[in-house]
Amino acid sequence: MPTHQEVRKREFRKVMRGVDATEVHTYLQEVAASLESLQRNYEDVVRSLTIAETRLKDYESVEKTLHDTLAHAQEASGKTVENARKEAELIIRDAELKAAQILEKSRNDLTALKEQIIILKAKKDSLVARLKMLLTSELDLVTAIETSEDGDSSHGRTSPAEQSGKDQEIEEIIKNLDNAGTS
Repeated sequence: MPTHQEVRKREFRKVMRGVDATEVHTYLQEVAASLESLQRNYEDVVRSLTIAETRLKDYESVEKTLHDTLAHAQEASGKTVENARKEAELIIRDAELKAAQILEKSRNDLTALKEQIIILKAKKDSLVARLKMLLTSELDLVTAIETSEDGDSSHGRTSPAEQSGKDQEIEEIIKNLDNAGTS
């Protein structure tokens, strides 16, 4: 297709019975102007199309980037959730293990304390029994001394009421030791 410039510069040979040269020239000028307008419109459309294609490529690039980013984010969030679940399972397992260890230690401590209580009770019972024996023997010794003193002299002798009070006092001490041994 000829350009508008080619149409304007085109010359025809002259013949005798030809067409009116002015009319042809005017017509060619009009065609050239139309071609020039069409050429400008075409160039504008090509520029607009180029800009649109560039924008489309940019948008497609952005879309691909967004799609890749979204896919990566979904993958990362999936991994994060999975890692969090695994970490929670580990924490729970560790807590259960520690709880079991604490429970076992508490049971062992309780058993040891019960054994110590039994040993202490046995020691206390033994001590109470020895004290009873000691007090009884001391009471017997005091009674024997008082009886032998009765034969020697009546001076410094305790009355039966005083002796009964001392015997009750000793019996009271023994009862207190017995009560302490059973509690």
